[in-house]
Amino acid sequence: MKIRLLLFIAVAVLLALPGYVCAQGQPPLSAHYPAGVEGVKAASLPPPGLYLRDYNYLYFADRFHGGPPNFDLTAYVQAPRLVWITDLQLLGGNYGADVLVPFAYQRLKFQGFKDSSFDLADIFFEPITLSWHPPQFDLAVGYGFWAPTGPYSATDPVSAGKNFWTHMLTAGATWYPDADKTWSLSVLNRYEFNQENDDVDLTPGQVYTLEWGVSKGLSKNIEVGAAGYYQQQTTHETGTQASDHLANVVAVGPEIGLVCPYTGVMTALRWLYEIDANHRPQGNTVDITLTKRF
Repeated sequence: MKIRLLLFIAVAVLLALPGYVCAQGQPPLSAHYPAGVEGVKAASLPPPGLYLRDYNYLYFADRFHGGPPNFDLTAYVQAPRLVWITDLQLLGGNYGADVLVPFAYQRLKFQGFKDSSFDLADIFFEPITLSWHPPQFDLAVGYGFWAPTGPYSATDPVSAGKNFWTHMLTAGATWYPDADKTWSLSVLNRYEFNQENDDVDLTPGQVYTLEWGVSKGLSKNIEVGAAGYYQQQTTHETGTQASDHLANVVAVGPEIGLVCPYTGVMTALRWLYEIDANHRPQGNTVDITLTKRF
C-alpha cells in the first residue's frame, strides 16, 4: 500500500525486502507480500483520483544458508495495480481501495532440480484504505487480502500460486522535517495472517514486514534516497508438514526516480541488497515502478 506519487532518483544507505518464488517470493518464507516493492514515501497515499501503477519486480539469489546446494533462483513479477482514492471522508481521512494482479516468472535450480514457470499469481484486493495529510505528515492504514488465484501444485516449487488465503493489515507514516517538504522519512508496517493450505495440511506462520525510506528532493521532478526492509516470520507453521524455523531477511539500497513533466508518468528505480537472511534465500531485488494518474 503506497502511492504518493512523486518518485525519485537515489543513492543509498540504511535498512529493506523479500521476493517472489513459491507464488510471489522466496520458497521458505510464508509471506504473500513481496517486501521492497515500496520504498521512499511508502506510507504516502495520493490525493483523490484514479491511478494505475505498474510494478516490475526482479529478484535473484544464489545463496541459501542451510538450504540446498548449488542454489540459483530468479523471479520476475509484472503487476499492474489500480488505485482509487475518493473524496469520501471516514474518521477524517480519505477512503480508498485498490486491486493488484501479478504475473510471475520463476526459474529455480539446485542440485538435481531445474524448473521454471510463468503464470498468473495470487491476486491482492484492498477494499479499505484511509489516508490523512496533516501538516508535515502523511498517515495511512488499510486492510486487504490475498486470494489463491494462481495455479498450485504441492510437488512443484515454482507454482505461481500459494494455495492459501492471507489477510493483511497495513499502517504507516511519512514525516517531512522541513517546511518545504524536501526531506522525507517514511515507515510502513504490514502484518499477514495466513490461512491453511489444505493440500499439504500446513498453515504458514504469520509475517511482519517493515519497509522504510529516507529521501531528499533535488527539484520538483527529481528525488534521491535510500530504502530498505525487514521481514520476519513471527509464528511457527502448524500441520504435518510444519517447519521449526522462523525465516527473516533484512535489505537496504538506493532508490532513484523522477517525474516526467510532459506525460505525468512517475518512475521509481530501486535496488535492494539483502545483507542478512535466515532459513530462506539471500539475494538482490531490482524494482521499477511506473505510476500514472487518470
